Amino acid sequence: MRRFPLFVYAVLLALPLISSAAPSGGPYGPIQQTYALPQVEGTIYYVSPEGDAAAAGTKLSAPTTIETAIERVVTGDAIVLRGGTYRTGNLVFNQGITLQPYADEQPILKGTKVVTPEAAYKQRNGLYRIKWDTLFYLPPQPWWRRESSGNKTPLWLFNNDMVFVDGKALKTVGWEGDVEPGSFSVDYEHGNIYIDVDPAEHLVEITTFDNAFTRTTKEVHGKSNDGVGPIFRGLTMTQYAYRAIEIEGYDPEKISAESEHGKDIVGTTLEHCTITHCSRVAGYFRGDNMVFRHNLISDTSTEGIFILASNDTLLEKNIFRRNNVEGIEGYFPAAVKIFNQTRRVVVRDNLLYDNPGSNGIWYDVGNIDGVFINNWIQDSYNGFFFEISKGVTVAGNVFVNSGSWVLNSSGAKFYNNTYVNSIMRITRTPRSAQGDHFDWHPASGPDVDERFGHVARNNLFFSDGGLLEAHNMVSVTQEAELVDRLKNQTATFDHNAYVRTSAGPTELITWSPVATESGQATYATLGDLQDVVETVDPNGVELSDYDGPIFRSMQLQRYDLSPAFPAATAAGTIPGDVAELIGLDPAAGGAPGAYGTW
Repeated sequence: MRRFPLFVYAVLLALPLISSAAPSGGPYGPIQQTYALPQVEGTIYYVSPEGDAAAAGTKLSAPTTIETAIERVVTGDAIVLRGGTYRTGNLVFNQGITLQPYADEQPILKGTKVVTPEAAYKQRNGLYRIKWDTLFYLPPQPWWRRESSGNKTPLWLFNNDMVFVDGKALKTVGWEGDVEPGSFSVDYEHGNIYIDVDPAEHLVEITTFDNAFTRTTKEVHGKSNDGVGPIFRGLTMTQYAYRAIEIEGYDPEKISAESEHGKDIVGTTLEHCTITHCSRVAGYFRGDNMVFRHNLISDTSTEGIFILASNDTLLEKNIFRRNNVEGIEGYFPAAVKIFNQTRRVVVRDNLLYDNPGSNGIWYDVGNIDGVFINNWIQDSYNGFFFEISKGVTVAGNVFVNSGSWVLNSSGAKFYNNTYVNSIMRITRTPRSAQGDHFDWHPASGPDVDERFGHVARNNLFFSDGGLLEAHNMVSVTQEAELVDRLKNQTATFDHNAYVRTSAGPTELITWSPVATESGQATYATLGDLQDVVETVDPNGVELSDYDGPIFRSMQLQRYDLSPAFPAATAAGTIPGDVAELIGLDPAAGGAPGAYGTW
């Protein structure tokens, strides 16, 4: 039985009872169900782990193998998987097909094979040596900086081999001398893996396949790419030595118009799937009009899912947790990376938690008109990250022990979000396309003097002293190098509420530009800042050393507000399009933050 932390149950049980301008309360992640046979125009192929490769596969009573079915399918066909474990991978196809379970059965695709007792040799030092033919050595990416992170990240963490004992992932170490319970090492020169448990007494699984499925743009199985994205429903994919799914497509490495990318494969859908324990990412996804709904993405390394150069994508009611499980430094991980000139990617009502070494949702490099609404983000740094991009609506979200960061971007609008021991940061730096390590990346977003137009309105900031780092609650900054170049205000704040208990941070806000040598300063109170920049949050409310009523239950994370909270009516109006997105009356005003009063 899958078990979730207490706070997840609080989210699931409590939130549907309160305002719609907030996370819905679920259900999140895959919902176990009975699937009807897919309504497709083509052929339904039945497959099972024990299928006969020579069988036609068109009868439930005589299934074929998934490998055979993948070779046969054409656009409009479906593959229906019987329950059980499929130890398979590197399956390549280029047709618009559907893959789903049969009825209520649970197919599990694994990228590992089982180590037999005969394959393990017990050495005199007590370790078991296993000769393994499929190893996945991988050096770090060229942009990883050893001089910055080499003292924190050993090179063996970049390799993609995984070992599981009785279903539990082992930690990789650098050599046999460090192998102990719960770890393994790889000798790539001689093709050996070392563990300290006996495969005769335990289930030992080692990675064998690079991925589960590749939806290619190339010719394969005598067929050409039809441009139609696949539909994956109700599948579990786990233990793959890189990623579970790859949807190929054009990755522009230059400034690219919307019409130039996202068109190779259109309409990929992933629903009610579970993808876990992939050495790098759950999947790389490209193409317009993708949908990710009710999935669980967990125990990945550099990213959960990676969306590249795609337009009009929707992510809804997914769970993203435990990314960067290896603790790699210098790879800038994210549970979801939205990258490279996407347009209109909507992230709505998802649950992100337990990502302490990872960003949450990261829009990076040239993204335009994003929508990030009604999500619950807990225990990650930069739960929402918007970098080198233009235009995003961030509304109705709850940040707990997390935060948001807008970096070198323009037009980020924050409405009615709740920040609990979480930080809002807005930053601009001199970074530009001239001499940049990533070349065209900065050119895809606003130039240095165009990084403004941010709005923060009706947000609730609360701290009881539990901020993850030694930060104040809000930070709007620019680097000192810009002090003589940029004098305009980066952001407009109004109708926000700032609440600190007696244990809260001493300083409230860091702000720039102001008339100091560095161009910025930190202020203990909102009033102190307004004495310098009087236009900042003229209708804002600050409560310091406050221990009165505020939330329904801090312990159960029920963040709807008490009617007795002094700022319960501090919110102002919001634009009609934002109100429609999060389900509020635009003229209503009312409570700041994601929830109303109880």
